[in-house]
Amino acid sequence: MLEDHQAAAARIQVQQPADESWPAGYPGGYAVVDVETTGLRRSDRIVSAAVYRLTARGEVEDHWYTLVNPQRDPGPSWIHGLTAEVLADAPLFSEIAGEFAERLAGRVLVAHNAVFDWTMIAREYARTDRTAPVEQRLCTILLSKALGLPLDNHKLETLVSYFGVTQRQAHHALDDARVLAEAFRPSLQHAARRRLALPLHTCRPLAGWTDAGAAEPQGVAMATAAAAPWRGGWRTTRRRPPCPWPNPGRYEAGGRLVQGMRVAFSGDTSVDRELLEDQAFEAGLHVASGVSRLTSLLVTNDPDSTTSKVVNARAFGTPVLDEAAFTHLLRDVAPAPER
Repeated sequence: MLEDHQAAAARIQVQQPADESWPAGYPGGYAVVDVETTGLRRSDRIVSAAVYRLTARGEVEDHWYTLVNPQRDPGPSWIHGLTAEVLADAPLFSEIAGEFAERLAGRVLVAHNAVFDWTMIAREYARTDRTAPVEQRLCTILLSKALGLPLDNHKLETLVSYFGVTQRQAHHALDDARVLAEAFRPSLQHAARRRLALPLHTCRPLAGWTDAGAAEPQGVAMATAAAAPWRGGWRTTRRRPPCPWPNPGRYEAGGRLVQGMRVAFSGDTSVDRELLEDQAFEAGLHVASGVSRLTSLLVTNDPDSTTSKVVNARAFGTPVLDEAAFTHLLRDVAPAPER
């Protein structure tokens, strides 16, 4: 199977699009990004970051890497390999924010599960009272789905193996960015040949954000916030496109999430609610506004609360997961069953 995947990838790489055939509406450049972090919560910090800058056609221009002192415990060192001793003399994010911004400016941010990397980056800039110069992001998971690549799952190692790219050091920001850049180039060219609309998403900057508070979209008057107090984050009602996959049923404990599952959220979350819902939507889940007999899963950090969603979940026997478990499952969502 791997040989078949690599052969298909080779065909994609060889068939270069002619100059005149490149879609006029495609972005003018990309910044392939990977960040390693102390964890997944609202208060977690970046411990390393890497950027590969690419041309409009996906050719590598240069790359950049830095450690970052998170000013706290480094978190899962057994994953990213960075200990407190290693990070003690690393620069603070505020000290590398300018150079990082230069690498991102004027480019589409590309990452695997891009909403996570963008969220972490946006928070770090908000902590320094700055805004990352990124207007759009592109998730390579969504791009691979749009291309219909025959992948067994949507893990980074699976995607890069499909294109015959060798990973040298998984969970090292520089190597993760490198392999993603190498896999993104043929993906981009394949999309260009097919005149495929790229899955670009708007990056909403954070303003007035702190670890103890929540994000407020830029341009929202403080008077509005004062008139409408909120807990756990200011958010607007935003209509998303309908989920294209049918509901496969309820989540089963110990199993995987499946595209098309109806997921509802209740109560405070460490990640801004809208961003968490974006992650779920981009993974192929249906974000439900309430809990019914058809709901596949309720995500809440307070399963004993008396909110209507939790009460309904109890009544209907709807499976319940906390945010951390749900976020972990989002990393490997099973594709929707073929109709």
